[in-house]
Formats: sequence, C-alpha cells, structure tokens
Amino acid sequence: MRTYIKQSLYAVPFFVSAELFSQQQITGFITDSGRENINPVLVINVSSLKSTLSDPSGKFTIEASENNELRFVKEGYYRLDKKIGKDDFSSPLMISLAKAEIEIPEVKITFKPTGNLERDSKKLGESRKLTALKSDLEDYIKGPLNEPLPDNSISKTFKPDYTAGQVSLLGVLDAAVGLFRKATQPEITKANYTETQEFLRRVKLEIDLEFIRKYGMDEEQIDHFLVYANDSRSMAKKFRKNFKIDVVEYELKVAFAEYKKTRKLGSI
Repeated sequence: MRTYIKQSLYAVPFFVSAELFSQQQITGFITDSGRENINPVLVINVSSLKSTLSDPSGKFTIEASENNELRFVKEGYYRLDKKIGKDDFSSPLMISLAKAEIEIPEVKITFKPTGNLERDSKKLGESRKLTALKSDLEDYIKGPLNEPLPDNSISKTFKPDYTAGQVSLLGVLDAAVGLFRKATQPEITKANYTETQEFLRRVKLEIDLEFIRKYGMDEEQIDHFLVYANDSRSMAKKFRKNFKIDVVEYELKVAFAEYKKTRKLGSI
C-alpha cells in the first residue's frame, strides 16, 4: 500500500511537467468575411490567459495546447472562439470575423395610424429634447436685444472692427453645437456593481494592457490596478455606455502614472 502511494505521488509532477511542455506555437491569419485587412485584432488564449495582437498583415502567433480555446476580439465585429485540435499545429489558422450589424432603435408609435402618409408623418417628429433645443435657439436668435443698437454715425477718430460681428456669430454657432451634442450623447449615470464588473471585464478583453504587464504585474495585481483606476477616474460611470478604446486606454495610462508613484513595481 505504501509503495502504491509513493508511486502516485511521483506520478503527479510528471503529469504536470508533461502538460507544461505540451505548449506549442499556433500561427494564423485574420481577415473579415470579405478577405479585407481589419487588424490589429486581440487574440486571447482563454485557457492560459495569454494574449497577443495580430500584426498589420493579419498574422498572429500565440502559445497553446491541444483543446485550448482561442478567442478573437475586434470592436465592430462578432467575437469568435476556436478550440484547438491536433491538426491546427501543422498549418496556419485562417480566421474570418463577421462584421456586427448596427441595431436600429425600436420606434414606438404612440398614436393610431390613419393610413394617410402625409398626415401620419407629421406625428413622427423629432424627440422632445431636440425639439425644445431648436425652439430655444430660435427664440434666442429672434428675441429682442438687451441693449439698444447704436446709431449709424461713426466717429472720425474711431476705426471700426469689421470682424466683431463674425466672432459673435461663431460664438453663437459654437454654443448651439455644444448644446446639440449634450442633448444627443448618452446620459452619464452612476454604475452599479454588475455594470462596473462588466466594464472591467471588457477593459481586460479589448484594451492592450502591455504597458502594465511590462512592469511584471500578474493578473491579480492588474485587477487591483483596474479597480484603482475605476475608483480614481470614475471610468465605468463615464465610459460603460460610450466605450471608445482610445479614450479608455488614455484614461488608464493617466491613472497608472499616479498609481506607480506610490507602489514599488518591477523594472521594465
């Protein structure tokens, strides 16, 4: 019985070593369904949590073992998962991502259509917020002046500035554009726990965190930093509804610059 237990104990590290050395290089090329270049694409080995980016030509290389799952992520395209088989090590993978459709918001008709297109179209106007904005802007432009206009006489010693009216007009237009953008952008609200966790998960999948990993940080340390970045920069609150990769990556780098000042990190 003792001899059997000893043999079993020796067999465990041998099995782990065999699994460790079974890692091989998987290569491949990524395009969209029309064979167009869409790179860079994020490639993740879900089983080992290793990741890489495809190069400008679409080629990628990543370590994997048989039965590992590779995930391919690109903004604007459907995510693709691929389970690695024996034959995948002998020739490059050819990966094709399908472009995601743009969903058109559902329009709810709050009145009973009459069948008369001209009459019914008048009831399908703009949103109340946009209509109110245009109305306020029109009232501002057509409204009376707060001060009386000067007379038409000009002093001989005074040199008029003919660009003054242009500057004022540009100021009015800028204000109108700012109000329009504010009315059409998604409302910024506080993220709950589930929304925050989903935002942090999306950050790890879609943002290139190499600028953090080069300091030798493991996954637990990276998760700790992401929580810090979210708390200090209110990232889930500001970007979960409007997730732009370049903006989110910039905010992470700003947060990391402060983060590493008070922590001892490995050298690059």
